Amino acid sequence: MDLESARSLVTVMAFVTFIGIIAWAWSGARRERFDAAARLPLEDDELARSSIADAHARTDKGNMK
Repeated sequence: MDLESARSLVTVMAFVTFIGIIAWAWSGARRERFDAAARLPLEDDELARSSIADAHARTDKGNMK
């Protein structure tokens, strides 16, 4: 096997691997998990804001005595 054949084989194997990853990512079985992961940063921001607001509300109630 010469160098050109090895390069061609590596290129074909990389392309097949790429197509496999695309098929895995777009399969319907993983859609819910990927959708939940996509919403995760937004949900964390909402939870952080609500917990900060709760902490401020508790502090404000304590200062009103």
